[in-house]
Amino acid sequence: MDSILIGLQNAIVGWHTSFKDVFDLKNVFEVLIIISILMLTYQKFIKNSQSEKFVKGAFALVFIWILSEILIAIDLPILGVFLRSVVLFVSLSLIVIFQPELRKLLGYLGQVGFINRLLSGNKNAKAGKTVDVIKEVIEAVKYLSKTHTGALMVFQKDLSNTFKDVGTILNADVSTELILTIFHVNTPLHDGAIVINGDKIISAGVLLPLTEDPKLSWKYGTRHRAAIGMTENTDAACLVVSEETGDVSVTMDGSLKKYDDIPTLKADLENILGIRKSEEDNDSRKFSLEKLISQNKKSEK
Repeated sequence: MDSILIGLQNAIVGWHTSFKDVFDLKNVFEVLIIISILMLTYQKFIKNSQSEKFVKGAFALVFIWILSEILIAIDLPILGVFLRSVVLFVSLSLIVIFQPELRKLLGYLGQVGFINRLLSGNKNAKAGKTVDVIKEVIEAVKYLSKTHTGALMVFQKDLSNTFKDVGTILNADVSTELILTIFHVNTPLHDGAIVINGDKIISAGVLLPLTEDPKLSWKYGTRHRAAIGMTENTDAACLVVSEETGDVSVTMDGSLKKYDDIPTLKADLENILGIRKSEEDNDSRKFSLEKLISQNKKSEK
């Protein structure tokens, strides 16, 4: 026991001396660079993948390797060498486990301009997904309008006032097929609204508050009244497809605008989601229909 304690003390003293002689400010900077590279690699190629759960195992291997070095230093070589061999064997196995991620990494490094995409990849990817959302929604609206299938979609930035918990939580990617399936007349969720946040359908079958505006025309049904009511007190924008006429409308700030053509609808949705700047306003305003509302009020007059 005394020999173990003496060996441990000598090892600590030796490591302390080596640390003071070798590990300076330059080494700290190098370690920070290595950590940054590892974190960036994790965010890009491992996070949310099937291999993410093995990262914790990798940290366990590092701990076991450090423990093996301590055991060898305190004169327990058999146990230390055994643990070191286990770490070496498992580390080699990780090459097979992480093979898809390694292949993806090598292919990514071989692309032209990968550094720029690496630094700005999240932003570009998000923009690409938003453009895809517009495409998927527009394709769905075309079919819904043609078949006179009623639909109500809520585009929401702040999810605190969406009543999303009243419906069925989905948290699924926006797609034309999913939207058409939800609003099919034989599905349980077709009567409510879907809540879209970013590139996700957060929930479906959501019940929205109806507007209490007494001046609203009798020709507007429950979906239109719910769309107007939702936008009266929130920053949401709602898209409505009429079941009776197939007309497509968008509401914002309690105002409603009907669309006669898909290109205009697409352009306005891009403005709502902040994808492009308005022709009359150089400031990109997410969920802003000031231009649409002003046009609607002029037409009413």
